[in-house]
Amino acid sequence: ILMVDEKGKNMKCLTFFLMLPETVKNRSKKSSKKGNSSSSSSSSKLPPVCYEIITLKTKKKKKMAADIFPRKKPANTSTTAVQQYHQQNLNNNNTIPAPNWQGLYPTIRERNAVMFNNDLMADVHFVVGPPGGTQRLPGHKYVLAVGSSVFHAMFYGELAEDKDEIRIPDVEPAAFLAMLKYIYCDEIDLAADTVLATLYAAKKYIVPHLARACVNFLETSLSAKNACVLLSQSCLFEEPDLTQRCWEVIDAQAELALKSEGFCDIDFQTLESILRRETLNAKEIVVFEAALNWAEVECQRQELTATIENKRKVLGKALYLIRIPTMALDDFANGAAQSGILTLNETNDIFLWYTAAKKPELQFVSKPRKGLVPQRCHRFQSCAYRSNQWRYRGRCDSIQFAVDKRVFIAGFGLYGSSCGSAEYSAKIELKRQGVILGQNLSKYFSDGSSNTFPVWFEYPVQIEPDTFYTASVILDGNELSYFGQEGMTEVQCGKVTVQFQCSSDSTNGTGVQGGQIPELIFYA
Repeated sequence: ILMVDEKGKNMKCLTFFLMLPETVKNRSKKSSKKGNSSSSSSSSKLPPVCYEIITLKTKKKKKMAADIFPRKKPANTSTTAVQQYHQQNLNNNNTIPAPNWQGLYPTIRERNAVMFNNDLMADVHFVVGPPGGTQRLPGHKYVLAVGSSVFHAMFYGELAEDKDEIRIPDVEPAAFLAMLKYIYCDEIDLAADTVLATLYAAKKYIVPHLARACVNFLETSLSAKNACVLLSQSCLFEEPDLTQRCWEVIDAQAELALKSEGFCDIDFQTLESILRRETLNAKEIVVFEAALNWAEVECQRQELTATIENKRKVLGKALYLIRIPTMALDDFANGAAQSGILTLNETNDIFLWYTAAKKPELQFVSKPRKGLVPQRCHRFQSCAYRSNQWRYRGRCDSIQFAVDKRVFIAGFGLYGSSCGSAEYSAKIELKRQGVILGQNLSKYFSDGSSNTFPVWFEYPVQIEPDTFYTASVILDGNELSYFGQEGMTEVQCGKVTVQFQCSSDSTNGTGVQGGQIPELIFYA
């Protein structure tokens, strides 16, 4: 038999020597008459079925179905049918597909995707979710085993159990469906409210690429509001990169993170690790208040009345990780001392710590936290002053910038008066695509030198890489000020590269080459 494709290539020549049924029957009768021959010997005398395959190789690489049939929008009739099957998969309504449904999908991946959440040919079912919130989902053992080593061991391993229904109470149905969609369809569909549960499912069933996608999703959506919760989960899932990202946010935006609702949802071990943190960039009174808020919620979780005694009980030794002696005296006197959480002896000893020459021994840590050291990116090579320049009459000085790594802008460095000491009122603002991310109104005093003077945001603002942000300031002051010259379009500041470009918001003359806003102050 000569097998030739339509172009005359990839030929295979197969030669078969076949024994006809009649011949086999006659040979068997002759062999049985001899009597002394065994069945095995008689069968061995039969001529075997022989074949020889000769493959003529070509230089052309074989193509997969996806290469031959690129994904295109099918005709209107097919589009309707495809949409119906996709809707069927979502609803799991178990509608029997039309004959030749396979013809609607040109690739094996698309045909395989039809089986997602589909009872057609399903040989196993999963009852997913906790009692009272379960969902029964169909599966196909072969597909699942190809996508997960855990499923392979479950269905085809040495200890495989032949069960038609498997209960999975520790995984949410939405997360399990997201994992199945990846296994069947090679599609990753993540949502903010289910990504942690999906990460848990991917870790449990060893689907590493889906787990990595979940971690990337979490890193992208990381903020001060969810950093503490994600820190707790990243330690549980053993994701060191995500853990490091969480610490970066918590350190730089500590006060926002401690005041977030998510802080109260962390476990005790994570609470201790945060309270021990040396680089926590927050006032100690904020740390103290956050710990009390956590204790109140923990009492509810343990079904305890949120009394002072119970709050102290759930805090345990973590209370002494709060560096109360390093608080400002006003913060201690008006806050911690009157909270009731401290004993009378502890309150007296801490007051003596502030005032007495001979300080008592304390169980609390008395060494201030190191916090974070801000970095300054200076974009001008020189500065100058001239008559009638640089003057402020309520106009805006603005510049755009972008970084190559995630940083947290804490404030701007601004020039001051060139005619002696003077006070300025500054309204600073940080925007991304017209959306205000941070702003603050404050005053600063300049001493007449060419130095820069810092003006701070209330909280550091998270800046993502490879995106331009707009820094603006509106100054109000009667005196002329210094201004920058010989501006640079790109500045290397430590491990961070900052690029600058002119902003259309600037109405007072500031640009890349000269003007105000000589410095960006940030944590990295």
